[in-house]
Amino acid sequence: MTSVLRRAAPALLVYAGVRALGIAVLAIWGAAAGKSPHQLLSARWDSLWYTRVADLGYGYEVRLPDGSVHSNLAFFPLLPWLERLGSAVSPLSYADAGLVVSAVASLCAAGGIFAIADRLYGRRAGVLAVALWAVLPVGVVQSMAYSESLFTALAAWSLYAVLTRRWVWAGLLASLAGLTRPVGAAVVAALWAVVAVQVVRERRIGVRQAAGVLLAPIGAAGYVLWVGQRTGDGLLGYLDVQAGWGNGFDGGLAFAGFIGGKLTAFPDALAGLGLIVGVALVIWLYVLGVRQRQPLPLLVYCGIVVALALCASGYFGSKPRLLLPAFPLLLPIAVALARWRTSRAAVLLAAVAAGSAVYGAIWLHGSGPP
Repeated sequence: MTSVLRRAAPALLVYAGVRALGIAVLAIWGAAAGKSPHQLLSARWDSLWYTRVADLGYGYEVRLPDGSVHSNLAFFPLLPWLERLGSAVSPLSYADAGLVVSAVASLCAAGGIFAIADRLYGRRAGVLAVALWAVLPVGVVQSMAYSESLFTALAAWSLYAVLTRRWVWAGLLASLAGLTRPVGAAVVAALWAVVAVQVVRERRIGVRQAAGVLLAPIGAAGYVLWVGQRTGDGLLGYLDVQAGWGNGFDGGLAFAGFIGGKLTAFPDALAGLGLIVGVALVIWLYVLGVRQRQPLPLLVYCGIVVALALCASGYFGSKPRLLLPAFPLLLPIAVALARWRTSRAAVLLAAVAAGSAVYGAIWLHGSGPP
């Protein structure tokens, strides 16, 4: 364990430095704007719903004037469970426990991303992959009492376990990822895809492989079935809950319509063009990953995360946040930057980190992540 931490130390230090910069800029901006950075990080949007689950359990809902219902059953339970545990064993509030969980989980996520990139492309690429994940424009979400950091940590280490053929660990971590976010299905699919290919090739399945395959879906399936039983709507219960929030999967038609609507007038047309460029960039990075011959589990996982983020209806401003767990998209860039001189790469990443910190402060002082 000591040697592993020593090898990952540069990546973790870079990550911690970038996140510390983001929080510092947010604090300075908040002091100037008269807003509390603590509240911005722990008590907005989804973080409030998670703390309500931790405090009151499930069953809380809000009925809107249009008749739709926002139920806290839409939020998977692992983060509020950890918030409740953290508050029970310490003087922390549920919200502060959520911040601690996110802080620890984000470091674990950085470690998992490093471990994968290091194994595939070397230590230098591993450090750069972590740095790129840290400096994403919406990277401030990694420091919020949201579930993205927790999910990414579980997903990354599950995928690493798949790559290293630790099937039981892969299944256990996939199950926990499935208790964190609906997109946990992507981690399950990645494990299943690898095992399916091996079974076809070898015409047999090992005991540990079978255990991993069976363990992987338990978290997500268990919660979805529980919601169905609680609502009385069976297998469709969770989908009905999400529909109350306006969420669904329409193959990207609603998102395309949203972008098209932006293009009809100036200056919204600039935002529409920016969205088109952003979507094209995501697709291009995924194609680069395919051409890079990333391992099957990474391609399956990343493909599903991207598809669910881009092809779902709902609040379109949340799509950048939903893409945060799609870290394999960053591996082609990390490999390319690894060929640069250290000083050149450092200057570029420092500039991007500063821009990301400012953007995060502006974002949270404005609409913020829903």
